[in-house]
Amino acid sequence: MKPRLNSYIDIEKMPDDPVIPDRLGALFWHFIRQVKGPLIWLVFFNAACAAFNALMIYYVGSIIDALSGGGAPGEVLRQAAWVIGGFVLCGLILAPLTGIGAQYVHSIVVVPFFGNLIRRQSHWYVLRHSLSYFQNDFAGRIANKVQQMGPAIRDVMTQFIGSVMYVAVFILSTAGMLIATDWLLIVPMIAWVALYVGILWVFIPRVQKRSLRLSESQSHMVGRIVDSYTNIMTVKLFARRQYEDDFVLGSLHRHSGRILDKNIQIFLMTSTLSIANSVMIGLIFALSLWLWARGQISPGAVAMILPLVIQVHHQMHWIMWELTGIFEWIGTAQESMQTISKPHRVTDEGAAAPLDVRQGEIRFDHVAFHYGKRGGVIDDLNLIIPGGQKLGLVGHSGAGKSTIANLLLRFYDLESGCILIDGQDISRCTQDSLRANISMVTQDTSLLHRSIIDNIRYGRPLSSREEVIEAARKAQAHDFILTLEDEKGRKGYDAHVGERGVKLSGGQRQRIAIARIILKDAPILILDEATSALDSEVETYIQQQLATLMQGKTVIAIAHRLSTIARMDRLIVMDHGEIIEDGSHDDLVRKGGHYARLWSLQSGGFLPE
Repeated sequence: MKPRLNSYIDIEKMPDDPVIPDRLGALFWHFIRQVKGPLIWLVFFNAACAAFNALMIYYVGSIIDALSGGGAPGEVLRQAAWVIGGFVLCGLILAPLTGIGAQYVHSIVVVPFFGNLIRRQSHWYVLRHSLSYFQNDFAGRIANKVQQMGPAIRDVMTQFIGSVMYVAVFILSTAGMLIATDWLLIVPMIAWVALYVGILWVFIPRVQKRSLRLSESQSHMVGRIVDSYTNIMTVKLFARRQYEDDFVLGSLHRHSGRILDKNIQIFLMTSTLSIANSVMIGLIFALSLWLWARGQISPGAVAMILPLVIQVHHQMHWIMWELTGIFEWIGTAQESMQTISKPHRVTDEGAAAPLDVRQGEIRFDHVAFHYGKRGGVIDDLNLIIPGGQKLGLVGHSGAGKSTIANLLLRFYDLESGCILIDGQDISRCTQDSLRANISMVTQDTSLLHRSIIDNIRYGRPLSSREEVIEAARKAQAHDFILTLEDEKGRKGYDAHVGERGVKLSGGQRQRIAIARIILKDAPILILDEATSALDSEVETYIQQQLATLMQGKTVIAIAHRLSTIARMDRLIVMDHGEIIEDGSHDDLVRKGGHYARLWSLQSGGFLPE
């Protein structure tokens, strides 16, 4: 159920242009403009609260002057009624009320939703990056950037409004009251502010630069830690706990050095400002006493000036720390932006239409692809797979078999040529509709850390529990699913499988994946070593189910075990991205060419390396 306050900030709403900008100013404005209303109210309440707090001190000085004027107490109080009323109104009513308003907007309206709005839109954008984007980075590092950018931008804005703007209004109000008392008092005040800004001008860029380096080192450290945890089985199998400890320790040393480097600059900045603040307070205090001795200001004015200046001193010290935090968050947001806002490599055209599969014919027309290199993968591939045909791809590792599957799924864009399904160029169709019409069982099966039923239902989210169970039966998975129980006592189809499905054996994961494909029932099927993790007995049953599943579908099967694809309607033999033989199993064996040699040399049904 939606929180009621989503009427102010709705984390489900997407902007008209969801692209994450790659420039810092544009990045902040991209998100700020979505919550302008609450931020304007936050500015108003903080500015009003600062002004009323400054006026309260002004009225204190005026009350002291009125009380020290002599006369009967009753008459003095009557004459001072207006300043007493001003003190009560500003200090006891308006200042608390505006402070409460600022706290309400900050804590109830902005903080719970603004950061998660940014996270949601960042996650949405990251999910639409190409496969290569995720293959070239740590998953933990990317997740850390999505998690960090929300609170970074949120806290920059709320701290800026709640501290910098508050102090600015308070100082302006103080300056106005000093001028009204005696214009000479504003001279050291102006010098004070100018010196303060000058010191910040020197040190803040240094702090920001070091904060960016610190954020980068933290992301790298988190990425290394997550990488160790994700591959914990490999770590233990090779007895590399100390190696992983040293691997992370190196990033911890680097992170500590970056913290020290940043904190040295903060120490120098705070020490310089503390000396400047003490000197300026002393000058203003001495000037106010001098003006009082000359009879130019009253004792009440002196009583007003001192607390005002001390308050300004405390607020400038406070704002110094707030600015340090703000620029640290800016560094975090900038570093997150550099990771997240990279342009999408594989995108839908503006006029992209849903793919309409009727026959399932697949055509590779002069296709070339080299993973961004000059050559060496696929050059000028021409291949037609009629609808409903079962095609087997044969060849050693690196021959280009999996690349064909990846290109058909449009995980990468072609360098030249086109791929057509029923005459429709897949680059002009939406990616979601393309992949919704293609099912794929991979050699390395990975499951989501969710329940068994959620993993199978991923193939068709609206399917019933009975349909899920029926798919599991066909995949020979139902019996072992009933025996499962996780650490929280969830059993059977409700048991969770752990990250990437680590609680299940390879064969069990494969059967869950096959059940998911059976439930999806897409018209095009890709089998990439689909039964490689199964024992012989289970594989026999699964092959029977796959034969049923393949009926009426266009099938591309990749396998190193030739016996598993020999029953395909047609076999394609590939070598270095080229088709060197094409025909049925019997035709190719009789031909006595490359495939026949592989068939005669295979050991245990597998291709020789």
